[in-house]
Amino acid sequence: MITVSNVTLQYGKRVLFDEVNVKFAPGNCYGIIGANGAGKSTFMKILSGEIEANKGDVSFLPGMRMSVLKQNHFEFDEFAVLETVMMGNKKLFQIMKEKDAIYAKSDFTDADGIKASELESEFAEMNGWNAESDAATLLSDLGIGDSFHDKLLKDLTGKEKVRVLLAQALFGNPDILLMDEPTNDLDAETIAWLENFLADFQNIVIVISHDRHFLDSICTHICDIDFGKLQTYSGNYSFWYQMSQLALKQRSDQNKKVEDKRTELQDFVRRFSANASKSRQATSRKKLLDKLVIDEIPASNRKYPAIIFNQLREAGDQILHIENLSVSNMDGVLFKNLNLNVRKGDKIAVLSRNHTAISSFFQIINEELKADTGEYNYGTTINKAYLPNDNSDYFKVDYNLIDWLRQYSTDKDETYIRGFLGKMLFSGEEVLKKCNVLSGGEKVRCMLSRMMQQNANFLVMDDPTNHLDLEAIISLNDGMKDYKGTILFTSHDHELTQTIANRIVELTPNGIIDKSCTYDEYLDNEEVKKQRELLYKGVKVKA
Repeated sequence: MITVSNVTLQYGKRVLFDEVNVKFAPGNCYGIIGANGAGKSTFMKILSGEIEANKGDVSFLPGMRMSVLKQNHFEFDEFAVLETVMMGNKKLFQIMKEKDAIYAKSDFTDADGIKASELESEFAEMNGWNAESDAATLLSDLGIGDSFHDKLLKDLTGKEKVRVLLAQALFGNPDILLMDEPTNDLDAETIAWLENFLADFQNIVIVISHDRHFLDSICTHICDIDFGKLQTYSGNYSFWYQMSQLALKQRSDQNKKVEDKRTELQDFVRRFSANASKSRQATSRKKLLDKLVIDEIPASNRKYPAIIFNQLREAGDQILHIENLSVSNMDGVLFKNLNLNVRKGDKIAVLSRNHTAISSFFQIINEELKADTGEYNYGTTINKAYLPNDNSDYFKVDYNLIDWLRQYSTDKDETYIRGFLGKMLFSGEEVLKKCNVLSGGEKVRCMLSRMMQQNANFLVMDDPTNHLDLEAIISLNDGMKDYKGTILFTSHDHELTQTIANRIVELTPNGIIDKSCTYDEYLDNEEVKKQRELLYKGVKVKA
């Protein structure tokens, strides 16, 4: 059990938390949600003891061990992979080191023998003799094979490091597991493994994630940070979202009835207050008006951008035809002999175990990269818009947001630009911010604004949910779902891919898989699973 009592945290005049009280019980998984800047990661740091609150305290049952998924990918660079994982259980690892130090002594004494015996007993009680094999199994389950276990962490790729640090957090069955964005840089198979692991985990899990499918799969409770408070709800994210939207609508409907009544009374008072024959009636109406109180919905931190994609003109039947497209880089073949005919109305999710292959494919069909072989042709009616994975080149200019978006808008009027930016959550003086100092999420909202201004009938989107908060992801999801044109996209967001894609194309170095189906149907298809493994192993199969 974790008990949070009267926790308050304030930075200057800004109050992040005000008298937060909550209990976290074993056997439950709690998803921490809230708008960007609401204090999700800060609250996690208070729980872990990394920072102290101004007031209140966090208490644990005696003997409980906490494990935290590390966000610093360089902290363990000089340690071997297997050792890094075992360091997840600090007490066990300390005992191992103490034992090794005593046995390595050249002048081993009776006192050393007694101490070693005590350590050995404690080591056995903690199942220490299975520590290495347990750590190795955990790594293998996460796709880090035996050949990596003796390597230093600094010699691994970023994605491999993420898996090792995840194994470190999970190692040794901790009583409390804190995880901030654990699915970042994980592929679908590893995320599915983690979902299953956490679903069977019997202790306390507290997680922050922007992945709605992941939250739905693992959470028994949602902790919503808003209004400086933390409110706990039973159920997963989708249940919380549906209930919160229903409650908001009910309160809005009630307020609308009151507002209609207020308007009616105000109109009567205005028309008849100067009329002698009606003055008594107007006075009574005014008294009623004074007593009318609207039960206002508090101003939530949550704001949803208006992401709506329109077509200036509908596309013809010819969209995009690709023949024998191949590309390599210094690490080898990314994909080869890609043949693809994009049909009108297709919403194609492009997959690959190597994201560079997808980005390169998108760059090629947007004339930013030249293929090794092959060609592609668009239909004559196609007007495309492209959202790249790396948008840094678009923000090297010294423009404010109004001038930045004006470059891409046919309507150059400042009032229109300000209004459009407001709908994308850039309000007031924010529109005068320089575009080269924006955060990652703000840049993506700008790039989406740019796409909307193009009124294209064909969209290419490379991981559009990167850096976005849940509210923006939901708005983007709805915008892509409602769009009547054709989309070629890739995303790490399971829910978005499942609800948008009607066709899946997977790129491998040895061919492609092309299936007209949903994302879940693709992942569950046993024939596809076998085909994928063979292609990635270099075995030629019939597509």
